[in-house]
Amino acid sequence: MAAEPVADRALTAVIVDDHVAITAGVRAWCERAEPPIELIDAGGRLAHVWTGPGAEADVVIFDLELVAGKPDFGELRRLVDSGRRVVVYSQHADNATAIKCVDLGALAYLTKREGPEHLVPAIRAAAAGDSYAPPSLSGALMSDDAPGRPRLSQREAEVLRAWFASASKELVAAKLNITAKTVDTYIARVRVKYANAGRPARTKSELVGRALDDGLITLAELNRDAT
Repeated sequence: MAAEPVADRALTAVIVDDHVAITAGVRAWCERAEPPIELIDAGGRLAHVWTGPGAEADVVIFDLELVAGKPDFGELRRLVDSGRRVVVYSQHADNATAIKCVDLGALAYLTKREGPEHLVPAIRAAAAGDSYAPPSLSGALMSDDAPGRPRLSQREAEVLRAWFASASKELVAAKLNITAKTVDTYIARVRVKYANAGRPARTKSELVGRALDDGLITLAELNRDAT
């Protein structure tokens, strides 16, 4: 049976945030919205976004820094790659973080200083598959001031992740239905892009490190692929 169109039912969002006060505030805003938005609380547990009621939510409201000290770009990419529609709601107000999240596929990036006048419209836009840029960060999304992060094409990133998960380039070629020479070409392009950005990656392990830093792959994925 086809999924019921969002326009014909209550809009649902799941929030993954380890700050109880933030979740309570977002819940109040969603309840007062017209029409109301049903909010599912995943706490700070990403597993609850993938299972139970959270798995069926139209939108994921994602706290970028669930583990103190480092934004989790890898989990954001995993959500986006799986087809989830993500609104990042973060304490980070710098342009580089906002741009990176949008590059990874977030449909909106808001800081926690921004209230219901922006978060509610962002949720509605994301549910429809549309992006939303609040005024405070709209300028950041028009220009990239992070020269140290190369822009990889979707295919380059796909080949890179497949190579990290494989014992040889021949296995990557078979998996992606391309030639081993083409795999070499894509990886060489990625190395050139990182070198031009001032972050050379001459070995596979160095390239893995760059990919982890930039959210192209997560430690969980690497550990899973190694087993």
